[in-house]
Amino acid sequence: MLAAMSGGVDSAVAAALAVDAGHDVTGVHLALSQNRQTLRSGSRGCCSVEDSHDARRVADELGIPFYVWDLADRFTEDVVDDFVAEYAAGRTPNPCLRCNEKIKFSAVLDRALGLGFDAVVTGHHARLEDGELRRSVDAAKDQSYVLGVLTPEQLAAAMFPLGSMTKDRVREIAAERGFGVAAKPDSHDICFIPDGDTRGFLARRLGSLPGPVVDAATGRQVGEHDGTYGFTVGQRRGLGVAVGDQRPRYVLGIEPVSRTVTIGTADLAGVREVRTGVPTWSGTAPELPCSAQVQLRAHATPVACEVRREPDGGLSVLLAEVQRGVAPGQSAVLYEPDAARGDRVLGQAAVTSAG
Repeated sequence: MLAAMSGGVDSAVAAALAVDAGHDVTGVHLALSQNRQTLRSGSRGCCSVEDSHDARRVADELGIPFYVWDLADRFTEDVVDDFVAEYAAGRTPNPCLRCNEKIKFSAVLDRALGLGFDAVVTGHHARLEDGELRRSVDAAKDQSYVLGVLTPEQLAAAMFPLGSMTKDRVREIAAERGFGVAAKPDSHDICFIPDGDTRGFLARRLGSLPGPVVDAATGRQVGEHDGTYGFTVGQRRGLGVAVGDQRPRYVLGIEPVSRTVTIGTADLAGVREVRTGVPTWSGTAPELPCSAQVQLRAHATPVACEVRREPDGGLSVLLAEVQRGVAPGQSAVLYEPDAARGDRVLGQAAVTSAG
């Protein structure tokens, strides 16, 4: 079994639990950055030389072989370049989901299986029960949303040992074993933007692309921006406009060709229907139409919905409650509708429009 070891506490404990379970484990650290000296600042960034050393120390303590795989070019192409292209097209991508899809459970899993490993174990907070992907018992740390893109074949070769425990328990296990990463801060934000300045990162990649900010109610231009990539649907802060009244404004739409950002009041920001592209199902595809719960952002509260198939193969998701901040490019992850068993992932699809 191959253990993906990021250098953090979660992957360290996941590898340890795999060893305890009697598996023949080999650790691998993924070198994803083309400039590994600059991608760690406290809890920001990842994949630095520091992280590689932390992972190696844990592997040494576990007595397992350890390797570093350089996937920087693949990560740049499939995750970083995709991230920039999606923002340039007026969409809001989730790079963690793309990394799981293209790197950890495509490039890594394919290579692992090709080398004779039977599975990949990771420190994701999610559960696998009888081949079905479910939420972690620790709701605050649940990562099933960013794993919803995985296929049944990928899930069959995955192992998530941490899904049945809380994050506090993970740190306790690490401390009990004497791992130096027991108190290491969790990484957050976007790993390849360690300073957290997404707008600045995109500006350096895409340059200045000025355009108008238009008020939906009046059709008047109320401001100007340096690039549509600095906005996402549902955004409230940082709009840089003065409309003339005290009501907050939200981004309602982004049109990258004309470089127009449309804003409006809260009553215009809510949506009751979401359209998606072709879905990826985590198991047997449900018979459509069907009832479900849908989660529309990584940390959003799921909402009840009705799911229908569209002629183009995509989905129409009718929401039981009005939602704001549903941006094209985000993932709509579907869960079982039963509140008592609503922790099972059905599948996911990329949002194409909301209204």
